[in-house]
Amino acid sequence: MAVLSALGLATFFLGCWQLERRVWKLQLIGQITQRLHEAATDAPGPAEWLDITPRDAYRLIRVTGQYLNDREIFVRAVTRLGPGFWVMTPLRTLQNYTVLINRGYVPYRSVLHIKGIAEVRGLLRLSEPKGGFLRSNRPATNQWYSRDVLAMGETQKLSRFAPYFIDAEAEALPATDARQLTSSAPGSATTGAPVAPVGGLTVINLPNNHLVYAFTWFTLASMLAGAVIYVGGTRFR
Repeated sequence: MAVLSALGLATFFLGCWQLERRVWKLQLIGQITQRLHEAATDAPGPAEWLDITPRDAYRLIRVTGQYLNDREIFVRAVTRLGPGFWVMTPLRTLQNYTVLINRGYVPYRSVLHIKGIAEVRGLLRLSEPKGGFLRSNRPATNQWYSRDVLAMGETQKLSRFAPYFIDAEAEALPATDARQLTSSAPGSATTGAPVAPVGGLTVINLPNNHLVYAFTWFTLASMLAGAVIYVGGTRFR
């Protein structure tokens, strides 16, 4: 009876904890939704990097600098436009640090490059160090399945690189002479003519299943309470 009672209390408190988590998740979703309609702010510089937390995700930010097109990385992606790649290009900012820009989706490893100074607006995203598609990143062979900022920065020998990346908005196509047709990253296969990346495809999907979890824990707590009553009644009958 003592064991059943302890388990019952534990599952009851877990249910209460899930209700608290639900309130927190709803607040977070509300904050992110509000950020999407706020004016863009300057991207966090080196002095602010240690203060970045998950609550900073999906902030609308802006940055100005020059793309390091020879150090871009293609990351496997599945989007509403189909399978393909994210184009992750380092941007050397006017503040003398480097930040990875997800310029957007391309169907194959061939992309139009932007030369000169570019201004980028987009959403602050946190690093994705665990790989994706049930596969781990393989920097040595240039095979990437998630946007692992630290690994990408080290692989491309970037200095003073930010611990986050930016999901860029859809690019406004500049004049033809501002672009340069090039092939894809070194060592990768190119298919078809270079294309402009499609930005603005960020999917904001924060699962909120805490109510289901709470119902599950409360159900278990009720079953354990019933077991305690049944065992107690049998014991003292």
